[in-house]
Order: sequence, then structure tokens, then C-alpha cells
Amino acid sequence: MEWKQIPLGPLQTNAYVLFNENKEAIIFDPGGEGTKLNTLLEAEGLSPKAILLTHAHFDHIGAVDDVRDFWKIPVYIHKKEKDWLTDSKKNGSTLFLGGSNAVKVNAADFFIKEEGRLEIGSFSFEVFETPGHSPGSVSYYLKELGIVFSGDVLFAGGIGRTDLPGGSYDVLMDSIINKLMELPEQTTVASGHGPLTRIGIEMDSNPYISKR
Repeated sequence: MEWKQIPLGPLQTNAYVLFNENKEAIIFDPGGEGTKLNTLLEAEGLSPKAILLTHAHFDHIGAVDDVRDFWKIPVYIHKKEKDWLTDSKKNGSTLFLGGSNAVKVNAADFFIKEEGRLEIGSFSFEVFETPGHSPGSVSYYLKELGIVFSGDVLFAGGIGRTDLPGGSYDVLMDSIINKLMELPEQTTVASGHGPLTRIGIEMDSNPYISKR
């Protein structure tokens, strides 16, 4: 199994494409530039099976409909943000982009209700509820690959912002310490923005974590 990091959209949000030997693929957080992403997927000969969203802020969902409609695939999101896709105020685009550039996409097809195993075709993920940046933030962990797709929960040398509606610093730190920091130290952290990192590196050097 392999994966690619593809920065997309106005904030260059990291989308990720995970694919197996049969060229079946899962797409995480298509934040924008849907035509570009679809063209890349076609060029690689991939066959997407689903879109998994770590959360529903506008910069992570901008290309959802372009990708979903092109490939005829379902979208998954946590139930706490089930109406954020269709509400530009809740997903933050009205505030940050202005009403004329508001982001709205169609509702998700499936809602994650709790932590546990999520299976889509031949793909199997451990889903962690990791709120704090937003109330419905989730992280997707693949033990066999040693990678966690964490959205905007944890970054290289930083953490997600908590000053947006539904955010909480204390809740976010609890998610990081009690969920992500419990993963093996060699686990790759595929964040929503910026470079990749590893759990062990953040454990030792991230100022928000090492000082606790």
C-alpha cells in the first residue's frame, strides 16, 4: 500500500491519496482544485472508493463535490459536523473568504458516530475521535503502514488552532496526549498543513507537548 501528499486549495491544505496494489484509493480532505486532483488520479490509473474527511473546515472540503461526483463515491465525516458541509458559517468560509466566496458542498453520505474500526472495501482504519480544533475532528490510523492522518490536530512543531467556533485548547491537548501520543513513536503524522512528522519527534520537541 502506498500514499501521496497533495497540497490543494487556497491554503494549500494537504490532501492525501492512499492506494493499494489494485489501484483502489481512498482520498483524505480534498480541500480544493478538484479538476487538478481528478486529473492526477486518472493519470495514476487509480480508482477512488471513498472520501474521508478529518473535519469540515472550508479548506478541507472545497473539492468534495467535484471529486465525489466525478468518481461516484461516498463521503464520510463525524456526525458532530454533519451539517457543516452545507453551512458556510459553520465551516468557516463566510468568515475567512467572505460571503461571495462561501464554500458549500452537499451533505456527507455516511456519518462516523464513534471510535473504532472503519472498513471500506479492502481498506481498514482505526478511527480516533480527536476534537479540540473542531468538535468533530477525527484521525485515521493505519497500523500496518505506521501512519495517522490527523487533519489539523497535530503539526510538525505545532498544534491546531483552537480559537474557531467549537474549538478548545484543553480538549485538543487531551486528544493529542491521550490518543495520538499513545501511538508508536515511529508513526508518521500526516497533517493537514505543512510537512510530515513522527509521533516520537513531536513527543520530544513539540513545545506544546514536551512542556507538559
